[in-house]
Amino acid sequence: MFRRFAIAVSALLVVLTPSVAQILQPVKWSVEAKKVKKNVYEIQATGNIRSGWHIYDLTETELGPNPTVFTVSGDAVEAVGEAKITSEVKRHFDSAFGMEIGTCEGMVVLVHQVRTLQDGPCSVNVCIEWQACDEGSCLPPDVFETTLQVEGKGTSKEGADSIWGLILEAILWGFLMLLTPCVFPMVPMTVSFFIKQSGTPAEGRFKAGLYGLFIVLLYTIPICVIIGLTWMLGGSAVTADIFNWLATHWLPNILFFVIFMVFAASFFGAFEITLPSGWTTKADAKSAKGGLLGVFFLALTLVLVSFSCTGPIVGTVLIKSTQGEFWAPMVTMLTFSIAFALPFALLAFFPSVLKKLPKSGGWLNSVKVVLGFIEVALGLKFLSVADQTYHWHLLDREVYLAIWIVCFTLLGLYLLGKIRFKHDSPLEYVGAGRLALVIIDFAFVVYMIPGMWGAPLKALSGYLPPLETQDFVMTPGVPAAPTVALPGTETASHETGLLPMPHGLSAYDNLEDGIAAAATSGKKVFVDITGHGCVNCREMEARVWSDPAVLQRLRDNFVLVALYMDDKVKLPESEWVTTESGKVLKDVGRVNSHIAQTRFGVNAQPNYVILDGEGNVLAGPRGYNLDVDAFVKFLDLE
Repeated sequence: MFRRFAIAVSALLVVLTPSVAQILQPVKWSVEAKKVKKNVYEIQATGNIRSGWHIYDLTETELGPNPTVFTVSGDAVEAVGEAKITSEVKRHFDSAFGMEIGTCEGMVVLVHQVRTLQDGPCSVNVCIEWQACDEGSCLPPDVFETTLQVEGKGTSKEGADSIWGLILEAILWGFLMLLTPCVFPMVPMTVSFFIKQSGTPAEGRFKAGLYGLFIVLLYTIPICVIIGLTWMLGGSAVTADIFNWLATHWLPNILFFVIFMVFAASFFGAFEITLPSGWTTKADAKSAKGGLLGVFFLALTLVLVSFSCTGPIVGTVLIKSTQGEFWAPMVTMLTFSIAFALPFALLAFFPSVLKKLPKSGGWLNSVKVVLGFIEVALGLKFLSVADQTYHWHLLDREVYLAIWIVCFTLLGLYLLGKIRFKHDSPLEYVGAGRLALVIIDFAFVVYMIPGMWGAPLKALSGYLPPLETQDFVMTPGVPAAPTVALPGTETASHETGLLPMPHGLSAYDNLEDGIAAAATSGKKVFVDITGHGCVNCREMEARVWSDPAVLQRLRDNFVLVALYMDDKVKLPESEWVTTESGKVLKDVGRVNSHIAQTRFGVNAQPNYVILDGEGNVLAGPRGYNLDVDAFVKFLDLE
């Protein structure tokens, strides 16, 4: 009774006092899961409390203040033990309540363990209820809710393949950057510096280690700061929204496409791209001073000078990490910078190795031109993402493939010496190494050619537009793309009710319609949480869905629903969705993202969920995993 009276008084104060009404919630929460053992996770919620405010501990009392309540739940998890506070709790006697109470100030850390009950990923629903008070008043009780994904009790590696693929790609590019014309000329400068500045071998090794560390930090810290700031200011939802905007909105994608084309033109010899000379000159001048400061500025000089070659590659690696992930961009940037810094650190350790390296010359320009062709090919992906999410139909699959075939054919002719660019030296003969590259390149071209007539090209499935965008298809069972262009303001699904899907399948774009169709037909619902710009989604469709056992089940046993989380098509006002925070969602992608997060507890693509005819979850969410047998078991609800 007293608690209800206290809540009512607090709410009345907020309404009647303008200064209090304008106070923003003084507590910001972030939540993460830490693995304790095989199938047990510790869910940790950290609350940052504004100075001058406090919240109450977890102690439940009949006549006391509103305690903080921390609950974890989920269909495939169970709570273990009770919630605890691991941070400091200040206890004192409160005369207003007539009892001893506990309060938390500054930062509070809540922990609760959960045990997973199934194989594959499990959703953990986290709910925190609290009341914030200062010395004069209390705000009404507030609630923070979110959902985390943890691995199941088995040895699921869903998502692991994706992050390891990104790490390996980042390492490969990091090593290859040494051979670029922006970076290779820095090798003599590095060795000369460490020969002159190191008085003893021990001092030289110490400075060489610092040199490598500075390079890593100069690449990694900026991206960590950007991600950290967005996380702290808005939490995981805002960070995911920023990454989703960066990965799918037309503006950044067109900008990246233009940047790649500009860099390609530069690599082909049209012009030179350099940072302002003052930046590199000042950094280089300070590096000459020696000491630890000189080592830092030498590393800074390397990072600045190498920008025109490393910038596009870094951008590619990072953009591929932006599927709502917090750690992936930082991990890939860290691995890239370590691989990039390692050769320079080794040269600083062993300066005599320089004598065995090839001198700068025409071969460096050849590397530059080859990178130019790769820039053209990679840059098309950004234009393709914008084209898919906004349904412009400028770069359908056969157009994309045609450009790649021409691009890599020209690359092969260049490697053979049949094409020369502005700064190339005459090619007197084709060496064994160059010939090997020519064979690989032309083999790749031959592999792509059948794709012009509808061949699936599974190895490239993640990079090409989906097969259903192709107009001319000769592959049995795969229909051509719709002949009627999609309107600019509404998708075809709003006219026909169905979306074309890979392998001749079709899907509802609306969850309610799909559930209704399943109830009528007696089938189950297969929810495909996907995206037009999702590389892993295309790989799953090409490598897993195409399997006869999987395809037969999808076609015969399920009603498919496709929720594209990055579709930018505007919805009619009658289909707008207003979130609990009051935000109005007006396009297909945002509404689908909201459904995926609130109903299924996921914000990444791909994810798959199986429902019954009443909309109840039978299995999933299940993420990226190329194990066909495991996917069949998932469809069979085993």
